[in-house]
Amino acid sequence: MNKNDLLNIVGGVSITGTLLNALYKGINAIMDVGRSLGSALRRLSDGKMCPVR
Repeated sequence: MNKNDLLNIVGGVSITGTLLNALYKGINAIMDVGRSLGSALRRLSDGKMCPVR
């Protein structure tokens, strides 16, 4: 390829349904971890944790 061919290349990023779905699932996973961690900390501070044998 020469310089003129390289200058004619057109590309870019487009927002697709797959990309949006992946972002949604990633944000959901982070929120689920936050909820679980928050619940565990709350139960620990309230003394309502089940003993591990």
